[in-house]
Amino acid sequence: MLSTGFPGHTQLLALSIVSVSLLAVEKISDISPLFFTGVLEAVVAALFMNIYIVGLNQLSDVEIDKINKPYLPLASGEYSFGTGVAIVTSFSILSFWLGWIVGSWPLFWALFVSFVLGTAYSINVPLLRWKRFAVLAAMCILAVRAVIVQLAFFLHMQTHVYKRSPVFSRPLIFATAFMSFFSVVIALFKDIPDIEGDKVFGIQSFSVRLGQKPVFWACVTLLEIAYGVALLVGASSPCLWSKIGTGLGHAVLSSLLWYQAKSVDLKSKASITSFYMFIWKLFYAEYLLIPFVR
Repeated sequence: MLSTGFPGHTQLLALSIVSVSLLAVEKISDISPLFFTGVLEAVVAALFMNIYIVGLNQLSDVEIDKINKPYLPLASGEYSFGTGVAIVTSFSILSFWLGWIVGSWPLFWALFVSFVLGTAYSINVPLLRWKRFAVLAAMCILAVRAVIVQLAFFLHMQTHVYKRSPVFSRPLIFATAFMSFFSVVIALFKDIPDIEGDKVFGIQSFSVRLGQKPVFWACVTLLEIAYGVALLVGASSPCLWSKIGTGLGHAVLSSLLWYQAKSVDLKSKASITSFYMFIWKLFYAEYLLIPFVR
């Protein structure tokens, strides 16, 4: 749920929760009103928490965003600082309130851990503002997007909605591992277009320390490795429809990634930003493929 500068957070959050929830479906009869109610509970509570985290990040980064992202509401002056504080406070309270009344411990702990990490990532107080440190920033995003989204929302459906014993199935392990790779890439890549503002304000991202080109190709390589592993997972599936869906889908995405990467002009911020948006489209696409993994 951490802010990463992508304009479609709401849709992605909803898609990821629906995708992971489908992994808890064991038979057709599981797709029932109970399923949709459980998904809706998770989506709304997570959306409220995401508004808090994204809003807090923008409150903490107003001056940086005036350089890197002047179009954002606070940086552009569309919202006042006081309005921003009121919004993030209200939605954090609403998120915890909904998580509590639903009565799902996996959901509540997902919200709580996201709140703690999102606050530590952004807020500018001693010992926090972890986004200043490349490894800590990457770990925050990795923990939320790769671990919490997969495990907590799956367990919300498995234990709270379906009242089944917690299990860590092959598809769930794959989804968590794959999204770990993807989250590392996002954590690394999101700073490549923002190198100018980060240098001014002392944000020691990997892009600032190592340079844009090495980080760019490291990100592409990590994703290609992840797609290679996904192809092997698909090939080893006992289900024909899973073999086809998983194998063909990841082969197409891998090819598109390589084709797009070769055309990026690393001297152009617009070109880098466009490729970053493309990576997020790949992230969307992965959640469409995850339910095929069996």
